[in-house]
Amino acid sequence: MKKYILITFLSISSMGFTQDKVESVMTLSEYLGYVKNYHPIVKQANLVINKSEAKLLKARGAFDPKIEVDFDKKQFKEKEYYNKLNAAFKIPTYYGIEFKANFENNEGVYLNPEASVPTDGLYSAGVAVSLLKGLLINKRMASLKQAKFFINQAKEEQQILVNEILYNASISYFNWLKTYNEKRVYQEFLKNAEIRFKATKRAFFEGEKPAIDTTEAKINLNTRKLNVEKSRIKFVKSSLELSNFLWLKNNTPVELQDNIIPETKTVNTINSTFKIALFNTANFDINKHPKIKSLGFKIESLTIDKNLKLNNLLPKLDVQYNFLTQNRNQFNSLNTQNYKAGINFKLPLFLRKERGDLKLAKIKLSDQKFENEVVKISIKNKINAIQQELDSYILQNTLTENIVADYTTLLKAEDRKFFLGESSLFLVNYREVKLIETRLKAIDLENSFLKTKANLFKTVVLTIAE
Repeated sequence: MKKYILITFLSISSMGFTQDKVESVMTLSEYLGYVKNYHPIVKQANLVINKSEAKLLKARGAFDPKIEVDFDKKQFKEKEYYNKLNAAFKIPTYYGIEFKANFENNEGVYLNPEASVPTDGLYSAGVAVSLLKGLLINKRMASLKQAKFFINQAKEEQQILVNEILYNASISYFNWLKTYNEKRVYQEFLKNAEIRFKATKRAFFEGEKPAIDTTEAKINLNTRKLNVEKSRIKFVKSSLELSNFLWLKNNTPVELQDNIIPETKTVNTINSTFKIALFNTANFDINKHPKIKSLGFKIESLTIDKNLKLNNLLPKLDVQYNFLTQNRNQFNSLNTQNYKAGINFKLPLFLRKERGDLKLAKIKLSDQKFENEVVKISIKNKINAIQQELDSYILQNTLTENIVADYTTLLKAEDRKFFLGESSLFLVNYREVKLIETRLKAIDLENSFLKTKANLFKTVVLTIAE
């Protein structure tokens, strides 16, 4: 990998370098490893987790201890109407219980009698509890639980996003490989056309071939040159497309060097690269699929929301009890003789809002469960279809290889007969065109096979070899 990082840097700094370069192979594994480490979209996928972690931190903030100070003073015509200070320290807990310590100091000419406290102030310590609605589950508790599920869900979604970009990068690599192989085929047969043109031209000067044969040989040679140029342009375009996925560590895009070529035997290493050599549909656990796990966490989150809405049907019954003392240094001064207590009860008569919220929460939960089942079946069927497609490609590849071998044998035999003067240039060209078509079909078939392997990688959401 470091070798190719260096090569990529050289592609920027050596634009004036015109000396012939030695070809260097970039394997699929090295290429995908580079994409996985430096592509901006992969980095963007990591932000999904960071965002969920920020939401979790925000949800935990609802349980942070709080200091509250309330100061109110009124002065008019040189009279202090009132001077009120109320300071409190509150500790909310996971359940509907809140601990509170309070200091109150009030004075003034027109102070409300119920606000009168000892000269040194009044201290209190107590607890507030929600006995019905909000005891076992409340909005703060639900938000915290959901935030934890969101983190797990974000991790699964991140894996799916990363695999999606790796899949797209793989398709670009396979197209690059395809155009490279096609260029090699046309270059190979261009050499044959040059040899035949020279031989036909020599035979014409020696009186063994008519002039029309040289014209036919020249047409064939120019056709091969045209095919080579077209394949070269296709290879350049696929190289530029591949470069879209190549970035430096500092988020700088780079262009692939001309001397970098794909691995021609990628078909032999793709299983190990995608780690699907031992993949077995029968042993595949659909419940471990990131998409299903993500939907599972979403269902858990909606279940919490439903439980919260169900809890809202209960009456609100909040009670609080505070011990009062004017001496904060003596703990035994806190007793049941001096206290401040309260009860708050509330119950809507028809509960239409609460019942409506609960019904909507149940509908969302049921809808998500249905979607989960549909996605399971869809993934299973897609994997099964891909496996059958791969099996078919293996059979097609075997047949295509046999056809290529037979056409090669026919061309060699016809070529020998041509140089012995027992065959025509037309028959040789005909055999050669058929061989070229078959080899291009073999390249196209290999490309489809590789893309289907990548599709399996994306569908199952596997990992790549580091």
